[in-house]
Order: sequence, then structure tokens, then C-alpha cells
Amino acid sequence: MGSLLDYHVHLWPHAERASSAQYGLEALAAYCARAAEAGVEEIALTEHLFRFRAGRSAIGDVAAGEQDPVLRATMESYFDHHATADLDEYVTAALEARAAGLPVVVGLEVDYCPGRMDAIGRLLAGYPFDVLLGSVHWLGAWLFDDVGDETSEAQWRLHGADDAWRRYTGALEELAATRSCDVLAHPDLVKVSGRRPGDALLAECHERIAVAAAASGMAAEISSAGWRKPVGEAYPAPSLLERFRALGVPVTTASDSHGPGDVADRAADLAHLAESAGYTTLRAFRARVGRDVPLRGAVPA
Repeated sequence: MGSLLDYHVHLWPHAERASSAQYGLEALAAYCARAAEAGVEEIALTEHLFRFRAGRSAIGDVAAGEQDPVLRATMESYFDHHATADLDEYVTAALEARAAGLPVVVGLEVDYCPGRMDAIGRLLAGYPFDVLLGSVHWLGAWLFDDVGDETSEAQWRLHGADDAWRRYTGALEELAATRSCDVLAHPDLVKVSGRRPGDALLAECHERIAVAAAASGMAAEISSAGWRKPVGEAYPAPSLLERFRALGVPVTTASDSHGPGDVADRAADLAHLAESAGYTTLRAFRARVGRDVPLRGAVPA
């Protein structure tokens, strides 16, 4: 089997606080070795921006205006727990790994924060990133994809699938319109728990997501992470992937690994999904400039 890309790799689980040992050369070499076993020749290191102290400052108060004290406290606690890493150390470690010959791309996952993307952009412009993933993980102060968390589940019961999908799609459209990122990560993440709206609304949301990606010039991610979640399906759904293809949206492939065990997870299955939708290339990045490479073919130097 030829080569593939894993363009969504995290270095520590969400439950853990960051440690510089997790992005040391030995640790990154283990990630790359795991990827190579699956035929993946290049990985993108894409830790969440909010895991870094500098990112937390740029994001600001994500719970501003939230009237629900439980939601506000949950969000504040979540960010206080996670925002501990040093962005300079992370980028330096990734660059040193590449200089040592490891096939890594320097990136971040940038979670959409309404009204803060300009401030975030100013921060990130000072770093030599290769690729920025854009994602939507919260709606207001609701961490909708925190599967099994009672606070999140209570919001699902309150809002229902139709409202959640409408709000998610609107947030994703806003993110794409900022043109602040290069790849749309797990484009239909809102399905994570298996909750979907009726067929008509689902088709409308898929169309709006595909149109937003195409208009922004972003690539879209085909991710194996959904297979590891209650929904039991890759991101995006086949019908959404077909719309991406029809509108000329390029794709990357990704594991969304939060530890070495899931790096390059089901890489061959992701290739099959891309090929089934009619794709023959993947979008690779250097210095935030995209370049198409043959699917299962060589990764650019």
C-alpha cells in the first residue's frame, strides 16, 4: 500500500495536563513509527490551541454572557484544567523533530471562538505553522461533544438534535467565513453521540457545510475518530463527503489521535472512503500553502 497522511494528531489525552516529555524527540519518533506501520508517511501535530497558556489568553472568556451558572462553571473549569502548556516549547519541539528527519508537519487545532478569531490570528501569525485545523467543539458554553458528561447530556435533552445541528452548522459557517484555518476538522462532529435531525434538515446542514468549505477554500478532513465514538461512523458521513467532492473541496485524512495508540487508525479504510467518493488526491500543507498529492502516493518533501 502506498503512503497516506494523518493530519490530525494530538500528543496527550484530554484528561491529562500537558508535559514537555510528550513532545520530546523520542515520543514523536514513536508516533511516526506507529504511522509508518500503517503506510502513513507524514503526520501533522495539531494540539488544541486552548491547551496553551498563550492560546487561552487570545481566546478570552468563552463563557461570556452565559446565564446558566452550571454551564459557565463547567466551561471555566475545563479551560483552567487544560490551558497549561507552552506554545513556544511545542512549536520548537516540532521543528526540531522535523530537523532530525521525522516526517512531521507543524500545526494546531483551532477551535472556533466567535468574536476572537482576529486576536487568535494575530497570535498564530508569529509562528511557522504548516497547517491550522478549524473546528467547532462548543456552542456558546455547551461542550456538546463531551460524550457521557451529565452537564452536556442535560443540554442535549434541553435543545434536541434539530437545534444542535442548526447551531453547529451556523457556527461552522461562521468559522469558514473567517478564512482563518486551512482544514475543516471532523466536519459533522455534532453527530458524535448518534443524534441526528430528520432527513430534510440533515440534507440542508450537509449542503450548508459543503458550501461553506468550498467558499472558504478550506480542505475537509476524513477522520476515523467517529468510528471510536458512539456514532460508530467516520467523519464526514458519506453523503456529506459526496457533497464535498461535488463542490471541489479537497480532503485530508486523519485519526484525531490523543495518544500513540490511535495514530493512523484505520488509514486504509479512510483511503477507501476517499476513493469511493471519487478522490484521487489528498491535500498536504507546508507553511500553510496547500498542495495536492496522489492518494496512496508520495508525500511532498
